[in-house]
Amino acid sequence: MNNLKTRVSVLLVAILFANFIYGQVKPKLNDTNTSLHILLKPEYPIPYRKISAREISDVLLRIYNYLEPATPYRMVDPKNGAVISDYSVVNEDAVFEPGDFRVVSYEWGVTYAGMLLTGEVTDDGRFTNYTTERMQFFAQVFPFYKKACDAALASKNPLRSMVCPHSLDDAGSMCAAMIKTLLAEKAENLRPVIDNYINHISNGQYRLADGTLARNFPYPNTLWLDDLFMSVPALAWMGKLTGDNRYFDDAVKQVLQFSERMFVPEKGLYIHGWVQEMEPHRAFHWARANGWAFMAMAELLDVLPEDHPGRTRVLELFQSQARGLANYQSGSGFWHQLIDRNDSYPETSATAIYSYCYAKGINRGWLDPVAYGPVAMLAWIATSTKVNEKGQVEGTCVGTGMGFDPAFYYYRPVSEYAAHGYGPVLLAGAEMIRLVNSFKIGNRGNALQLCK
Repeated sequence: MNNLKTRVSVLLVAILFANFIYGQVKPKLNDTNTSLHILLKPEYPIPYRKISAREISDVLLRIYNYLEPATPYRMVDPKNGAVISDYSVVNEDAVFEPGDFRVVSYEWGVTYAGMLLTGEVTDDGRFTNYTTERMQFFAQVFPFYKKACDAALASKNPLRSMVCPHSLDDAGSMCAAMIKTLLAEKAENLRPVIDNYINHISNGQYRLADGTLARNFPYPNTLWLDDLFMSVPALAWMGKLTGDNRYFDDAVKQVLQFSERMFVPEKGLYIHGWVQEMEPHRAFHWARANGWAFMAMAELLDVLPEDHPGRTRVLELFQSQARGLANYQSGSGFWHQLIDRNDSYPETSATAIYSYCYAKGINRGWLDPVAYGPVAMLAWIATSTKVNEKGQVEGTCVGTGMGFDPAFYYYRPVSEYAAHGYGPVLLAGAEMIRLVNSFKIGNRGNALQLCK
């Protein structure tokens, strides 16, 4: 027993002595003897690393796998749930089969465009078919429901916004997506629907005296920044479809005349709303509305002829907004609900739109890849963290009107059922796949860099 105690004591003394010696000779790690930037790892709030086309595609496929069954497009009789197959006799009670989102809306126009672009970039027909199948259905039933576009039936017409549009929200985004579908798939049967939409934009929508598209809500002669996207892409793509320069001219006019009133050069940001009779104008830089403007210019530049006299100025505005927005990107990669107010919440749909526009600008040669590549990558990484395992996009602000106080914007709810998030994420992912396939992503000095 005494021998065992002796051996244990000796062992404990040896351990203590070894620890003492080691403590004396162990080098202290500091800036003179080690590379702290390698040894110490940052605690990034999002994954900060190289991204691959495969990773991006996986995110987009999750969204598709959620949306395909969540957005049925058949019409049913709500009294008995029976699917309607004969549209020659219009059923006044018909509704779209219930799903998670409305399949005819400006938000879903963005989603249809995003599915088309994703299908083109990934060569995965599932994305393309998502759009073409629904567009073909609309073309099939449009003639019958167009006949029902009168005062008595308009409120119950499931295609009311398509057959008798009353606003730019009704017309612009869906029109642009349909033109893209027609051009990509030679779907000429969409042309009557397209013509109906563009007629409202060009001839039916209220305008100011100088031709600027406007609304009389919430006050007379109000400009909504959102309306750049609800009009300009449709006009631009109609110019592409028809070769008629008057559509390009009108699109350029809208960008320039909105910008004259609503762009703040010293910040590189747009205000959300402008009221002709208001002085001074309250300047709230709502993130998604700035995204709509940014994307409207990107869509216009994509098809505007190189020799159009307005192209240089539109490109300058696009680049100016790119510079301004980059200054406000947060350390988590997101932009805030009110861009210049860091205590407002990070918002997903705007961040996705910016990622799309930066990536598109780089891919088209409008933006410097060295300066803006990291902005686009960080924005995409942030956005991708908001796509849950089910394929839902989280952190998106719900539909938002116009406010003239900060609380209105600060406390708008977010929801995975806010339809505004899905199209922008699809568009952003598709352009990011193009970007990572065209440029080399490096980690120079531990920072994400983009180079040829």
